[in-house]
Amino acid sequence: MVSLKTNLCGIELDNPLIPASGTFGFGYEFAQIYDINCLGTFSFKGTTKEPRFGNPTPRIAECERGMINSVGLQNPGVDKVIEQELPKLRKCFFKPVMANVSGFSVEDYVYTCERLDKMDNIGWFEVNVSCPNVHGGGMSFGTSPEAAAEVTRAVKAVTTKPVIVKLSPNVTDIVSIAKACEEAGADGISLINTLLGMRIDLKTKKPVVANKMGGFSGPAIKPVALRMVYQVYDAVKIPIVGGGGVSTAEDVIEMMLAGASAVEVGAANLVDPYACKKIIEDLPRVMEKYNITNLKDIIGGAH
Repeated sequence: MVSLKTNLCGIELDNPLIPASGTFGFGYEFAQIYDINCLGTFSFKGTTKEPRFGNPTPRIAECERGMINSVGLQNPGVDKVIEQELPKLRKCFFKPVMANVSGFSVEDYVYTCERLDKMDNIGWFEVNVSCPNVHGGGMSFGTSPEAAAEVTRAVKAVTTKPVIVKLSPNVTDIVSIAKACEEAGADGISLINTLLGMRIDLKTKKPVVANKMGGFSGPAIKPVALRMVYQVYDAVKIPIVGGGGVSTAEDVIEMMLAGASAVEVGAANLVDPYACKKIIEDLPRVMEKYNITNLKDIIGGAH
């Protein structure tokens, strides 16, 4: 028998599969088509202090081996998430869930995390620091070690649950940012978020996405994600949630060998809503093929 179990910041998961934020709603939508309790956990839709309508449409562009999205953190705001979304989720998902939080100032992150920290079905925070800092000239928190550390410290001061900081790959030195977050008290690192990309419509000769650019995800970004997970694993002692282009059980094994303790699946959920379920069901076969009996044993095995 093979063991799919893994541990993320002190909480044991039945398997390492985590649908990524923004690709799985608040879970109950997917619970209508299969039992989502087969998942390790999932990261729910990026939540902000205030409700957000999101960016103008069109927001999605297909491209070779992936897609570009510019949804713009559309969500009902933290108060509605607590009042409406989490009670619905509680009826269909009986494991701790990962709360993905975004903000436009340090105060935003603090407010949202402090409110969500009181919810007993939240197991971890995934703090997304790749959103614009509108109070600081439009720079992303995730592109500066100092800014990422500032958010990490502020959130840790108001939360009791593990804080996993989700980093932007749109940087030249991911390692320095990951180390700054660890030093500021982060319990884990999540990487990578989407790469910045665009498409141009040859008929209109204009960008396909109304926002001109968006987040590029899908199988094409997996080599970049693997490289960053590998680099960060060498630099920090806290767990890593790896993701980026994962769509098969083989991809999960590869990501864990690079250093991930758990693995996020994003764009694949939008192509096939059963993607995570299929990967979990296929993992034992792939583990046996490569003589792996316990997934915990292979974390960082490529180093």
